[in-house]
Amino acid sequence: MATDLDGTLLRSDGQVSDWTRQVLADLDTAGVEVVFVTARPPRWLTHLADTVGGHGRVICIGGACVLDLATGETLDTYGFADDDARAVVGGIRAALPHAALAVERPDGVAFDPHYPRREPALDPGLWSVPVEETLGATGPVSKILALDPAYVPPPGILVDPPEEIRRAQEAFFAAVRTAIGEHAQLAYSGAVGLAELMPPGVDKAAALARWCARLGVDAADVWAFGDMPNDLPMLTWAGRGIAVANAHADVLACADAVVGHHDEDGVALELATLVAGAH
Repeated sequence: MATDLDGTLLRSDGQVSDWTRQVLADLDTAGVEVVFVTARPPRWLTHLADTVGGHGRVICIGGACVLDLATGETLDTYGFADDDARAVVGGIRAALPHAALAVERPDGVAFDPHYPRREPALDPGLWSVPVEETLGATGPVSKILALDPAYVPPPGILVDPPEEIRRAQEAFFAAVRTAIGEHAQLAYSGAVGLAELMPPGVDKAAALARWCARLGVDAADVWAFGDMPNDLPMLTWAGRGIAVANAHADVLACADAVVGHHDEDGVALELATLVAGAH
């Protein structure tokens, strides 16, 4: 069983209910492998370590990293070639000089000085220089973020922005796609005005497929849950791709089934049938 987190398994407050926590534990006891597959970086996952099952592993950064939450060890990682990372940053600088950029690695992050400071616990020095000055310094980049500061998103996920913001966002995304060419692919996880750029060939589906191959699990035996367009490759790959009721229209259209809203334990309600069938 593979599930996205924000907007899918987690409630709007970023937590899981006690009942969902119990259902996940019951699945683990029954021998059903539970894997979180999320765009979140490792630093946003530590408080969920007790929900992911005995193995403690999470596919994060949109498929670029497999993390063992119990030990903090990075088990698998994929990143941009240095030339591709520089081409992406340079292309966006030339086409969208107003954009604010950040670069994510499994072991940390760096921000442009004008990137909004949404993580007060982080070292202010991470906003000290343009991100291109950090490339090649501490290992490959797993994800590049491009933010349109004219539409700084509110905290959390906004699935249905007003039409004016939606049009501006699509125009921004179109310009980003042109600027990056074949050096990256754009993934959209729901944050307004934020383009999440992944290395070519790196997405949730590819990472989940590799992990399942290690376990000897066929795609036909995987249930996958999601809510946003960056979940579509995973939902299409899995034998059963399931959307939550609050999902993006594109996800609802392609899903094999639709379950309840993420604030109403929709995923857990569906998973309870797996628990019942395993006994």
